[in-house]
Amino acid sequence: MITRRLPELVGVLALLLCVTVPAIAQTNDPSPRAQLNCQLRGGAWEPCLLRLDADGMGWQLTIGNQPKIQFLHDGLGHVRMRDGAHGWRRVEARWLADASLCWDGVCARGEIPLD
Repeated sequence: MITRRLPELVGVLALLLCVTVPAIAQTNDPSPRAQLNCQLRGGAWEPCLLRLDADGMGWQLTIGNQPKIQFLHDGLGHVRMRDGAHGWRRVEARWLADASLCWDGVCARGEIPLD
């Protein structure tokens, strides 16, 4: 039975390779980035860089010469944040009236590429 379906299996394998190989090649591309403005604990707004992880579940903010701030989303609506040498802690995301997205004292505004 497998020998009769061999042409179909070869076609499926070829299709999988056409789809998978470009996706693997893209993993060497730099992660998506966005130039934003950020604010730490109510301070002045300053330029910052948001970099998304390849899986879309994590991102990082680099604000000036501050240690990078990392975020992880668990896919269920919960976000954890780690800034500098501090450990991971759960944070609440909220939108402000000025279209800023904030996580417990860390705010960003601009074209934020997060879903």
